[in-house]
Amino acid sequence: MTISPTITPDGPQPAMPRRFLGRTAVVTGSTSGIGLGIATALAAEGANLVLNGFGDAATIEATRAQLAEKYAVGVVYSDADLALPQAVRELFALAKAKFGLVDILVNNAAIQFVSPIEDFPDTKWDSILAINLSAAFHAIKAVLPDMRARGYGRIINISAVHGLVAEAFKSAYVASKHGLIGLTKATALEAATNGVTCNAICPAYVWTPLVEQQIDEQAHRLGISREAVIANLFLANQPQKRFATVEQIGAITTFLCSDAAGCITGAALSVDGGWSAR
Repeated sequence: MTISPTITPDGPQPAMPRRFLGRTAVVTGSTSGIGLGIATALAAEGANLVLNGFGDAATIEATRAQLAEKYAVGVVYSDADLALPQAVRELFALAKAKFGLVDILVNNAAIQFVSPIEDFPDTKWDSILAINLSAAFHAIKAVLPDMRARGYGRIINISAVHGLVAEAFKSAYVASKHGLIGLTKATALEAATNGVTCNAICPAYVWTPLVEQQIDEQAHRLGISREAVIANLFLANQPQKRFATVEQIGAITTFLCSDAAGCITGAALSVDGGWSAR
């Protein structure tokens, strides 16, 4: 059998069409790390953005302006405190006022606290459940009626490997991330015939500035090298022995928002290097 050589035409290749041109995406916890990686991936595909999170005001404004200019999309920022249901509703009122209906919702905002259960502060439990789980519920409640009415919507909940397997001393985080997967499944079932999908992404450790900072802090606290912290603490349960990247999480998100993923709903997609396969 003769195989003809691949011929590459000379000159610049036509740009691929941007899949979410004219769509609007709200990404919570998107001023840095995983959320910013997801927002960047969606903007690259043409989606207008509503960013949300905390941080230095000048840095956030620079990020907002850079995304808008680089990808020629609308980008606005809200500092809504997701622990407050009314603030969540105001976030989506802003999105609707600026861009119209929300097509894509990514519930990414999350906080963490580590403690034995008997010493776990009540206020920390309440805050973690409010931001990691209840905020996602209120956000879905805000967008689902409009998504249903027009027969299109993509909801992505960023859970974690700890939504699939537990770990000691992280009771509130584990409970919230398990609950987020349950919320994902329930939402998927309720919206199954309306053109709306709802899925969860479950990463293990993702290389972000926050994780890098945590590695340095643990190395200083324990008096060991960064390499030892990474091997013995962060990647001890991860068979691939490597971090995921924000670009990978962004690419998975854009796939789940695409037409190709139209029949994927109610799934909890592990991106954990084999951690939950044990």
